[in-house]
Amino acid sequence: MRITLLSLLLLCLAAVSPARADLHITRDHGGYVEEYKAKYQRVREKGERVIIDGICNSACTLVLGIVPMNKICVTPRASLGFHQAYYDKAFTFGIKVTSAAGTSDLMSYYPDTVKDWIRRNGGLTTDMKKIKNGMDLWKIIDPCPEEW
Repeated sequence: MRITLLSLLLLCLAAVSPARADLHITRDHGGYVEEYKAKYQRVREKGERVIIDGICNSACTLVLGIVPMNKICVTPRASLGFHQAYYDKAFTFGIKVTSAAGTSDLMSYYPDTVKDWIRRNGGLTTDMKKIKNGMDLWKIIDPCPEEW
């Protein structure tokens, strides 16, 4: 196998280039819990990093319990939103019907820091409870370092 000057240069550039997040969350309003579990399981297995750089609501927040916390960081634009799990409104004639089992499942994934914040803020309800950039968020997730 012959190594050309160009391929050697590209290899050197790749070695010294700053690492980038493999998953960049900017505007995620959630969705089906099982899909998020599978997605974040793949991220964890690959050892990928996650930057939360905007809205991460609902099922998106499962990232906090599936991907190792040392692989997640937040920017000043980050916010997290939590609420009770509910059934797909397509099957409940547009009515939001909460799921105790689904809510319990969500809570089982969250690290203690998230559970503590949820408890201090009245527990999960049908209303979205948000954590925006600041001390409360930084107690849960580290701010992103410059090199991320």
